[in-house]
Amino acid sequence: MDRLSEQAEAAISQLPDYEVHGEVTKVLGLLVEIAGFGAELSIGSRVHLRPNQDTNIPCEVVGFKEGHALLMPFGTLEGISLCCPAVIQRNKPVIMPDDRWLGRVINGMGEPIDGKGSLPQGGHPVPLRNTPPPPHSRQRMGDQLDLGVSAVNTFLAMRRGQRMGIFSGSGVGKSVLLSMMARYTAADVSVIGLVGERGREVQEFLEDDLGEEGLKRAVVIVSTGDEPALMRRQAAYVTMAVSEYFRDQGQEVLCLIDSITRFAMAQREIGLSAGEPPTTKGYPPTTFGELARLLERAGPGAPGRGSITGLFAVLVEGDDHNEPVSDSVRGIVDGHIVMEREIADRGRYPAINVLKSISRSMPKVLNEQQNSVITKAKQVVTAYEDMAELIRLGAYRKGSDRSVDEAIQLYPQIEEFLSQNKEEQNTIDDSFQRLAEILGMTDPASPDEPSPHPIAETHNG
Repeated sequence: MDRLSEQAEAAISQLPDYEVHGEVTKVLGLLVEIAGFGAELSIGSRVHLRPNQDTNIPCEVVGFKEGHALLMPFGTLEGISLCCPAVIQRNKPVIMPDDRWLGRVINGMGEPIDGKGSLPQGGHPVPLRNTPPPPHSRQRMGDQLDLGVSAVNTFLAMRRGQRMGIFSGSGVGKSVLLSMMARYTAADVSVIGLVGERGREVQEFLEDDLGEEGLKRAVVIVSTGDEPALMRRQAAYVTMAVSEYFRDQGQEVLCLIDSITRFAMAQREIGLSAGEPPTTKGYPPTTFGELARLLERAGPGAPGRGSITGLFAVLVEGDDHNEPVSDSVRGIVDGHIVMEREIADRGRYPAINVLKSISRSMPKVLNEQQNSVITKAKQVVTAYEDMAELIRLGAYRKGSDRSVDEAIQLYPQIEEFLSQNKEEQNTIDDSFQRLAEILGMTDPASPDEPSPHPIAETHNG
């Protein structure tokens, strides 16, 4: 009963005291101009267009021009005409998540799209465009998070509360890698945002990649590529807001967004429509500011609360890892996983280039013996790849270099270690033990070798 009262009170608090009306004065493409709103509007405000009693088209204020407000719709503009009523929503856009959202699939407006009935509303509104926690109030990152993928658990160890970008071109396998992490992670909750995804792939992702068990402890937010730019951008905001709700409940959250590039493209459409000047590759200046604000919302929470570990897919345009969005995201996050088409072409999945990838928190989260194993493994891979062309041509003579001879012997086994079927789960200890055996080193997870970075210490940095 208390919970129902709390939900009713929260719902009532969102109702406006009165309505402010304007009217449509111009429609140009997807841009709607309204007048008659007084001083009630600001950038990001919501306005509902009502061409008739049964139709309500939500819009957002994206700019102002000559005393008129410029809106973009979350849907189509069918039925909109001059002098159409526009009702200003005075409250800030919020959603009201609840623990019962686990296992559900929703859209960018926080509405259910999985056919499982209505979505229960919680008692605590969470702003869609929340501000990141103040730096001085955040905890340090926690201990290592088991993501179930050998290559990531060893070469790219992640801590709880870390943010990592997954960079790859189209069709290289980043969505499958994300789904493996969502299914096998040791986090309490997974919040997955499919931003600008292909419509036919959503059901495949839910049933084949994520699976029934993965969905049980996940909330999935979907906005397909055919939806308006505002809906695609909104899906990313909702994903982060749901993650913040579970974080504030003291839970460890894994937040995945596929992809950040499509969020940036949506912001580009919005900015250019509002009259912003284009810069590199047509991206207006606000795009990069919005990227930073979105990604900074992930990370450790305040003391006594949980954390949001972020994994953000970046669709690299033209396989150019230095294009503007990739370059900007790489400078914001705490590490990057680089997936390459050449590796996928030779049949190794996940197609991670462990030499070009990096986790900025990695040295502090592994013990001395584990760091030794990773250092040795990287030396072997480097030695082989430096001489790969000569080895393939048969121009290398055995005995010329001891390290290259060793690399030729061990490289196929390391390649096999880095390859993993999407149905396969590998823990941190199993992954390090297997890699150590390949390299002929002692087991780095052995209890005989205490870690210089015990979990109690890594919680403090």
